[in-house]
Amino acid sequence: MWLAAIQLVSGRNWQDNREQIAAELALLPSERPLLVLLPENFALFGERQGYLDGAESIGEGPIQQQLAEWARDYGIWLVAGAMPTTIAGSDHIHTSTLVFDPSGERKGHYHKIHLFDVDVADNHGRYRESETFSPGEEPVLVDSPFGPLGLSICYDLRFPELYRLLARAGARVLLVPAAFTAVTGEAHWEPLLRARAIENQCYLVAANQGGTHETGRQTWGHSMVIDPWGRVLASLDSGRGTVLAPLDPGLMDELQRTMPVLSHARLL
Repeated sequence: MWLAAIQLVSGRNWQDNREQIAAELALLPSERPLLVLLPENFALFGERQGYLDGAESIGEGPIQQQLAEWARDYGIWLVAGAMPTTIAGSDHIHTSTLVFDPSGERKGHYHKIHLFDVDVADNHGRYRESETFSPGEEPVLVDSPFGPLGLSICYDLRFPELYRLLARAGARVLLVPAAFTAVTGEAHWEPLLRARAIENQCYLVAANQGGTHETGRQTWGHSMVIDPWGRVLASLDSGRGTVLAPLDPGLMDELQRTMPVLSHARLL
């Protein structure tokens, strides 16, 4: 079993981003089963109006059609990190993760719960996702050959209670698609990722945006795969590329047997 994260430097245009993704998928190894995670904003990376114009209803639209085709053509579990999806009767949208199996069937989706309303000391300065997006309400697990997949998106990473809920519900692999800023990423990205893997004894796959974008925003990159002991198995500093590492179910079982932190937790 293999886990992969594709790192991108996405722009405003879906067709350009589509070509970036297609180029990385064409380089995947032949081993299966293989799970591939795309980063947040893989399809569209821009401003409010671009997200509103490009949002698709869950189950419909050319972006989702392409994702299903890629999953089927490559025989992979494809987790589409986060893309804008519509909310009926609302002038806001969701940012959503979609999971496709190797037949191209959508097996589940998750709407980002925690919105990034933050001031950052970078060239963008003010981030207010709530002006465009509405938060999701429910944690989501998706069954897979890798074990249950715990879904999350970017800013969710700072809220450990979400990951503990996923772990207690049976998650074996935690997925973190992101567009972490360069400033916050340099300070906190890897420590938070490793902590979420260690404290929940899960594999963790993190796919980040990694460079300077058309909008001038700078993202941190350092996409990685981490094992349940907190070891970084594969990582990519910046630019476009793919990181890949094997999943060992026996490691998770052994750690949970010898150090059963989930059953020891008392303040839940």
